[in-house]
Order: sequence, then structure tokens, then C-alpha cells
Amino acid sequence: MSLPVSKDKVETAEAFINSLDSDQKSRTLLEFNDQRSNWHYLPSTMFDRRGIFIKDLDDRQRQLLHSLLQGYLSQKGYKKTTSIIELENVLRELGGGSYRDPEMYMVAFYGKPSGDKIWGWKFEGHHISLNFTVVNNNISFAPRFFGANPAEIPSGPRKGFRALKDEEDIALKLMASMSNEQKVKTIFRRHAFRDILSANDASIEPFDKEGIQAKELNSAQQALLKKLIMEYLSAMPEDLAHKRMQQVTKSNFDEICFGWAGGIALHAPHYYRIQGDKFLIELDNTQNNANHIHCVWRDFDGDFGRDLIREHYKNSDHHDH
Repeated sequence: MSLPVSKDKVETAEAFINSLDSDQKSRTLLEFNDQRSNWHYLPSTMFDRRGIFIKDLDDRQRQLLHSLLQGYLSQKGYKKTTSIIELENVLRELGGGSYRDPEMYMVAFYGKPSGDKIWGWKFEGHHISLNFTVVNNNISFAPRFFGANPAEIPSGPRKGFRALKDEEDIALKLMASMSNEQKVKTIFRRHAFRDILSANDASIEPFDKEGIQAKELNSAQQALLKKLIMEYLSAMPEDLAHKRMQQVTKSNFDEICFGWAGGIALHAPHYYRIQGDKFLIELDNTQNNANHIHCVWRDFDGDFGRDLIREHYKNSDHHDH
């Protein structure tokens, strides 16, 4: 998932960095390979994160951090990010523990945006992991994790709100459109897995191909599958999302597998995955009586910009001789 990074994106990163004092910089600015691929979606009380937390920023720095997020996400992706953070307050109100804290999300930079050919940054906390890698002004956005607990707010003034609504609804609509024969192919396991299978692994290999292939779907169903894939891409800036979607549809789209495990109703525990030759999408909603979503986009070859970095060094070696 890569695209040329614009000058204003670099400037937005620099503006945030320049707002930090020396103590804050020492926490925020890390070496490029300093645990960059060490990531998780657990709360920060349960997983040790390096970087600076929102709680340690002043108002102006917080505004600059939000500008940074808005610059590297689409409007939709930014809204999902802030909605997931706000769920920490909902969890606290529902008795989820005092450690539920919307200020325990962190940002870290790996390398220097204005000077290095290879650099990256991360924004992470409970149910969010956004990983950006920039190589020769091309930007990679994987892995990208969103979660929601509760998936649907059960009570209070925001009752019924679902931060990751479309990731479920489009998939359920696709399942509902299937014939019995198609469902038999698609549902590869009776019970949903307890969590996404790729977990927080630094890199992943393709799973066994389970489920139904895109070529076995009719045109309306293929359109739903494309819409579902686009829902995951749409968190990224529009130009990147459309460019990547073109790659998905041109590169063996017919071979993409859509597999399902568990029930096919909203409040029944369920899991699905979409696997192409270069990417994996997983969604799991089983915990808390199927009211707790984990979903992720992974690139087999390009997580943390590995493909871009490899290409960079290959070309560098070539130029050195």
C-alpha cells in the first residue's frame, strides 16, 4: 500500500516534531529500526509502548498531532480513529476500569522526515495501530489495525453507535446474498475464531486459501466484495485508496478468497477474512457476546514498507557499482 508522499505531509510531520521540547523529543524520536515493527492493539497499560503519549502534550501539540493524523488519513479514516479513541470513555462509563484512557495513545517517529530517505511514524494505543513508512517519498500504510469495544454502544446518549459499522454490514450483506451452495463454500468453520489469526505478528505469510473465490460470485456479489475491500482502503487518503484498489482489481481479482467462520447475523460471533495474492483482511467479532471487533489490513510483502525498503537497497547497491 504505497504512494508518493507530498511535501505538505513531510511539513506536517516536521511541524509536530518542532513543537516538542528536548525531553519530549528524546521520547518521540527513535532510530529507524528501534522496535518499529513491535506493535499491538492492547491498552497501553498491558503493552509497553515507546513514544510520547497524548497526555504528555500541550494543547498546541495536540492540535498538531491531529493535523498529522488528518494529513495521513482520509476524513473517514480520521473519524474512525477519533471514534475508537472516544470509546475509551464509553468503556469507562460502562464499568470497564479506570485504565480506559483516551489520552494513552502514543506517537513515535523512526528517523527524520526532512533528512532521511527512509523514515516512519506510528500512532498506537488500545484498538488502533497506524504504521506509516516513507521510502524515497513513497509511503506505506500497513499494517493498519482498528478495533471497537463496544462494537455497538448498548446504552446512554450514543446508544446504537457503531464505529466500524460498514466493515460488518457490507460483509453480512454479501453473505445474505449467497445461495446455499455458495455459503457451503464460503463458511469454512462452524465457530468463529476468538481473535484475528495474524495477531500482532511483525510479518505474516499467506494462510491456506479458505472460502469462496471471487470468480465464483455473481457480478452483484463481486461488487459487494470490492466495496468491502474498499472500506478498509478508504481509511487512507483518497488517491492512495483508489490506486491500491486498482491494483487489487487488476492483480488476480478472480482468485481472491472470501472465507467466513461462525454465525451470519450481526450479534452472532463471527469472523471473516479476505485474502489476495498480496494482502490479507481479517475481522473478528466474538468477545463480549459478539460486541467487540478486531479488524486489520496486512500486506504480505509490504508491512512496515519492507518491499519499498528492499527495492531502495537493491537500487542503491546497483548505483554503488
